[in-house]
Amino acid sequence: MLSRTADNLFWLARYVERAEYLARILDAAYRLSSLPASYGGLTTEWESAVETAGCGPAFFAAYEEANERTVTEFLAFSAENPSSIRNCFEMARTNARGVRTALTAEMWSTINDSWLQLKRYDPSHMSREEVSRFLDWVKGVSLMFDGSAYRTMLRNDAYAFARLGLFLERADNTARILDVKYHVLLPPSESVGGSLDYFQWTAILRAVSALTAYHWVYKESLKPWLVADLLILNTQMPRSLASCYENLNGNLDQLARVYGRQGPAQRLVRVAQSRLENLSIDEVFQSGLHDFITDFITDNNNLSAAIAEQYLI
Repeated sequence: MLSRTADNLFWLARYVERAEYLARILDAAYRLSSLPASYGGLTTEWESAVETAGCGPAFFAAYEEANERTVTEFLAFSAENPSSIRNCFEMARTNARGVRTALTAEMWSTINDSWLQLKRYDPSHMSREEVSRFLDWVKGVSLMFDGSAYRTMLRNDAYAFARLGLFLERADNTARILDVKYHVLLPPSESVGGSLDYFQWTAILRAVSALTAYHWVYKESLKPWLVADLLILNTQMPRSLASCYENLNGNLDQLARVYGRQGPAQRLVRVAQSRLENLSIDEVFQSGLHDFITDFITDNNNLSAAIAEQYLI
């Protein structure tokens, strides 16, 4: 496969996954902002949404205040924000057009139709209910694209490159949303374990579709260290860091078999997966959750760079 084709497939999957993630963190911010004053108080859900998306400096260069209108506009519709939902869909379609013959008809139809439908949304005249329906639509597009890829693609190198992009992006997103909740979202005046803390953890678990899974696995009330355990170490949770790296390792092994050689990417992913397999959540918290996630995001970016150098350039 040409490296340009592999690169397009890789980034196509990343942009679709990123668009869904942005929809999920906006949805969580809306849920938190809707809490009664007795629960919400002086919260920072809109600032945390910007920080979770990793575009704080760019946002505050364009806006003076993070509120419902400005954050929704910037993360969902802004042409000036390279990672907005709008730009993610545009870049996904651009990459899809570049590899049209490598995609199945269902995958292309999902991407192309979503871009055409996105143009019909007018952010200047959208009520809160309409924004909510828009975010549900974005999540639905991602589910359709992922489902069509899973159901219709040959399990060849094209599929492996697309899955690498998806799981790298998903791991990065899960790490960021967990880190921001732990360090940004809860105001200093609120207590850990209080009502606001509880509803924020609930919103975060809903944002990654993990609330039901949490209760199935732990069968008790929400506790920060158990939420972290689910989203970091539990391989049964599809969005956990451990699950993402299990899949990354499998797809990189497949590419090694297809091309008859291994490289730095395979070595890096094995080291990272082995670390996650042999780590306990107590060790994570003893060393510092924020420090752990910061190191993880750096390692995840290094793996992405190694994949790009090994296969995509």
